[in-house]
Amino acid sequence: MTATTSTDRAATRTEPGSPPAWLALAAVGVTLVLWASAFVAIRHLAGAFSPGSLSLGRLLVGSGCLAVVAMGRGLPRPTGRQWASIVTIGVLWFGVYNVALNAGEHHVDAGTAVMLIQVSPVLVALLAAIFLHERFTTFLALGLALAFGGVALIATASGGSSGDRSMLGVALCLLAAVVYSVSLVLQKPLVASMPAIHVTWLACTIGAVVCLPFLGQLVDDTRAASASDIWWVVYLGIFPTAIAFTTFAYALRTMSASSLGVTTYLVPPITIVMGWLFLSETPPTMAYVGGVLALVGVAVARRKPRTLADEPPVPA
Repeated sequence: MTATTSTDRAATRTEPGSPPAWLALAAVGVTLVLWASAFVAIRHLAGAFSPGSLSLGRLLVGSGCLAVVAMGRGLPRPTGRQWASIVTIGVLWFGVYNVALNAGEHHVDAGTAVMLIQVSPVLVALLAAIFLHERFTTFLALGLALAFGGVALIATASGGSSGDRSMLGVALCLLAAVVYSVSLVLQKPLVASMPAIHVTWLACTIGAVVCLPFLGQLVDDTRAASASDIWWVVYLGIFPTAIAFTTFAYALRTMSASSLGVTTYLVPPITIVMGWLFLSETPPTMAYVGGVLALVGVAVARRKPRTLADEPPVPA
């Protein structure tokens, strides 16, 4: 009996050279916590750095940290098609996303911003159905309707408190959600054929180049900022950027784009608690209702008919 148990245990061990199964889940967990902290840090820095200068500072630090690790694994040699995807991700996710989110958090609190970003998993599922040949189901259509109904409630709650400025913040956060969704779908096939660290480093560097027009603002803001605020910018570059984007890209390599995107529904409660603890800010009451409705929409969008549950994905 002992011999059988030993044999069974040996059979269940991970094959030599393959990463343990828990590593992808750990990567997702690290990503979610660090990204949640980023929303709070961005809101904290809203009075010290402009959206563009904060984006550039964060990306310069992130690109430098990523370069140290990436260059140690050799020089990447993307194909022409891969370069096109990397440049697009760099411009959209690392450039446009950061500037739009930073600007949005000048007008809405961190909790509201992160709840608006949560329409992304539904958009990812929709884009994956269109471009990655994943199935478009009735559940996805219903989920889209519910999610955007939640967004409408969040926008109404935010606009009712501060008027046009809050509505501008809502619009900017939704723009960030859209470019995030497009970038995630582009990144999925990319990390299947390239190391995640190389993809993240190249895209982050391209994002920094895109934000170079804000260099003058970064210099001025840094001179006027406190040492504590400057260190917060460094934190954003190292942890939510260099580390979290790399762990996210690693997880994406072993999970479907839409499945990984839906795990980000854990970010809002983490962000709201952090915002309450560190900034003494919470979203408007009705925004919570909208956030829950949006998450219900995400859950519905990810549901699959039983007859399709065991079918393999359609190849792209």
